[in-house]
Amino acid sequence: MYQEILAFILSTVGWVLVSSTLPTDYWKVSSLDGTVITTATYWSNLWKACVTDSTGVSNCKDFASMLALDGYIQACRGLMIAAICLGFFGSIFALVGMKCTKIGGSDRSKGRIACFAGVNFILSGLCSLSACSLYAHQITSEFFDPLYVAQKYELGAALFIGWAGSLLCILGGSMLCFSIAGTKSHRQTKYIYKGAASHSHVSSYPRAQAKSVNQRPPPEYSDASKMQHFDKSAYV
Repeated sequence: MYQEILAFILSTVGWVLVSSTLPTDYWKVSSLDGTVITTATYWSNLWKACVTDSTGVSNCKDFASMLALDGYIQACRGLMIAAICLGFFGSIFALVGMKCTKIGGSDRSKGRIACFAGVNFILSGLCSLSACSLYAHQITSEFFDPLYVAQKYELGAALFIGWAGSLLCILGGSMLCFSIAGTKSHRQTKYIYKGAASHSHVSSYPRAQAKSVNQRPPPEYSDASKMQHFDKSAYV
């Protein structure tokens, strides 16, 4: 039960971190430095591109058309939305399937629900991990490409938050699945032990009874020994 609680906490925290990266501004950042201070900061995410001047005023421009976007941005949007949806359903199924809750039916059905929740968390972590890695790969490819003449960006804070949340989701989901597997193996071992003990008790009873019967001297032998002893005494 404690392992399930720890897995639920890790998975939920990871899902919250993954969800927070979707509206975060700084997926990629670039700065134009002047002689003394930074004159402008360019940053972008999955929904818009903005610039902030030295006075703190930001001017943003939303992406006009979804179909006109680059393929990696569309893929990252789909993967992040799928990760958030999978994590949401995983948290609900985890609450139903945990042993510390009173809903979900029998222990067997609760175990299946908890395992399904763990799979959802693992898939959520993999989706968000793929989205952040794809976006970071595009940034690094443009940054190190000598033929790329447009504005070059660096990795933003949202990518690191997404990676951390993805790892927590995968770790928590794996712990949920392993906790169910450990419970099943423990039950099978306990059942086998009880069956062996009952079998040994039943099979040992006739042996013990036969041993006690064999230990008793036959009545004819005992009577013969008494008569022989009586004859010797009479002769003397």
